[in-house]
Amino acid sequence: MSGRNTALTPPADAAAPVRHPDAPAPGELLGAHYEHCFGCGGGQPHGLHLEARAGEGVRITAEFTVRPAHQGAPGLAHGGVLATALDETLGSLNWLLRVIAVTGRLETDFVRPVPVDTVLYLEAEVTAVAGRKIYSTAVGRIGGPDGPVAVRADALFIEVKVDHFIDNGRPEEIRAAMADPDQVRRTRAFEVNP
Repeated sequence: MSGRNTALTPPADAAAPVRHPDAPAPGELLGAHYEHCFGCGGGQPHGLHLEARAGEGVRITAEFTVRPAHQGAPGLAHGGVLATALDETLGSLNWLLRVIAVTGRLETDFVRPVPVDTVLYLEAEVTAVAGRKIYSTAVGRIGGPDGPVAVRADALFIEVKVDHFIDNGRPEEIRAAMADPDQVRRTRAFEVNP
């Protein structure tokens, strides 16, 4: 991406991202990080139900189908929903780094309309890491993984500790997530941006 905003441009001393040795294997479906997440959770009837897969290096691919509940203008996806799809895809990159991180800044370009019933094909990658800052970029295409670009984004994620969620989330949801006997689900509930 162009790095239009200096907050989204990595500093000169930023490091190249390094895929964690325990990251999901390329091609592996990442699954929802939380059942009630609007972006990826199955427990949201009008959510995106976005499905992301690990790619090579520090990259992922994802897809979601625009449904009538996602429209803004008649027959077209709402821009906020498209931004959410980009944010969810970019947030999923943190699973490959094995860090907990939240969105600090998201700059989105809307290139062309996305009709209802269209599949949006997304790809994202981490471009640099500087301390707690994770720089990444994503693109969404229609008509296939190599189709025309419809949306794109640059993002800055900030690594946080699990206390960020415990201190700021609604107590009943935090308690339920922390009490989940499934260690993987409990850990994943706090792995990506809320």
